[in-house]
Amino acid sequence: MTLKIALPKGSLQEATFGLFKKAGWDFRVSSRSYHPSCDDSDIETTLLRAQEIARYVEAGVLDMGITGYDNIRECEADVHEVCELHYSKATTKPYRWVLAAPKDSGIRGPKDLEGKRVATELVNVTKRYFEQHGVKCKVEFSWGATEVKVPELVDAIVEGTETGSTLKAHGLEILDTLLVSTTRIIANKSAWEDPWKRQKIENIAMLLQAALTADGLVGLKMNIPCDKLDNILAQLPSLQNPTISPLTSKEWVAAEIIIEEKSARELIPMLKRAGASGIVEYPLNKVIY
Repeated sequence: MTLKIALPKGSLQEATFGLFKKAGWDFRVSSRSYHPSCDDSDIETTLLRAQEIARYVEAGVLDMGITGYDNIRECEADVHEVCELHYSKATTKPYRWVLAAPKDSGIRGPKDLEGKRVATELVNVTKRYFEQHGVKCKVEFSWGATEVKVPELVDAIVEGTETGSTLKAHGLEILDTLLVSTTRIIANKSAWEDPWKRQKIENIAMLLQAALTADGLVGLKMNIPCDKLDNILAQLPSLQNPTISPLTSKEWVAAEIIIEEKSARELIPMLKRAGASGIVEYPLNKVIY
């Protein structure tokens, strides 16, 4: 039996491959291939545009996929959402779809767009948004570079952004947020009812989340004199209580903790001055609570 999964092709592709590798799966793909090889023989992989993945998972052509919540909402796919994965091509911030217009346009909200034109790549979500506000306007599909179309071609846009910097650079003001989107693991509902496929999907989800949790964390281990243990432990940050182990010398113990990587530059010199020795910092691939 195999699990057929879809991974996003394009801007998220390398970030997704990197996350899977950290979680334990190695994908290899040639420049023209849409079917990466995987070192897990139970997995068959297809690369698709993120916008298409949800509908193929819904149809059962694929068992599992990774795509944005915005794409699920856009095609109203009836799929099982397994979990969120907080990562993107640039930052860990969620992707927002926002209504934006030129600062000097006089447009301050959806009501000001009655009878006007709005461009977006997220047509269905945008149409439902204006319907909810009782506004009749022309919503047209944009093939990209949407921010350059105002004000000459359209009056406003609905565009996806992580930081808002591109919109600001084009003199646009964010007026409202239509949708906050994060990356999701989704499953076909029939596949989710299959015991083998469900366990395989759950295993993948668990380890991908563990890899994301480990991002920005490091392990730290050291030897501590027993007479200085309480003083040093009082200064140690940790996700949980430090692990303390005896050494062959009764005058020393070994301690191990998990810390934020950025805090290590301050903490390690402090530990050394406090009497710790044999301090080792090491990377983490996965952290599971």
